[in-house]
Amino acid sequence: MQKITPFLWFDNQLEDAVEFYTSIFRNARVKDMRRGPEGKLFTATFELEGQQFMGLNGGPHFKFSEAISFFVRCADQAEVDYYWDCLIEGGTPQQCDWLKDRYGVAWQIIPDALMRYLGDPDPAKAGRVQQAMMRMVKIDVAELEAAAAG
Repeated sequence: MQKITPFLWFDNQLEDAVEFYTSIFRNARVKDMRRGPEGKLFTATFELEGQQFMGLNGGPHFKFSEAISFFVRCADQAEVDYYWDCLIEGGTPQQCDWLKDRYGVAWQIIPDALMRYLGDPDPAKAGRVQQAMMRMVKIDVAELEAAAAG
């Protein structure tokens, strides 16, 4: 059993959000859905790539912000493109491969190459990659590689 579970407060879109997220991630499943007396979904537990989440239809009192985001590691550009294109539908792009999805949840779609280059022991190479990243919205692995090469 997972010790710590992210708990997401939705206005009234929980059922749609669970369907949306579980349709995007290949290793996803709904674990539990609890409805209130009127039959409307009240809480749900779902899993994305082994990470359990809980959601609540809590009403309009609280909104998501970039203070919390979900970091999705991607093996290559194709995976970056897949997750970006799916999650951005109805959402808003942001700088450095961040996006807010249609519910306002913040995501970072990050290729392994970016983390590898930013951690390079050569500070000049890491700096060039960081500067290239700062000019991007969706990360372009080929541009990162060009920046790393100088």
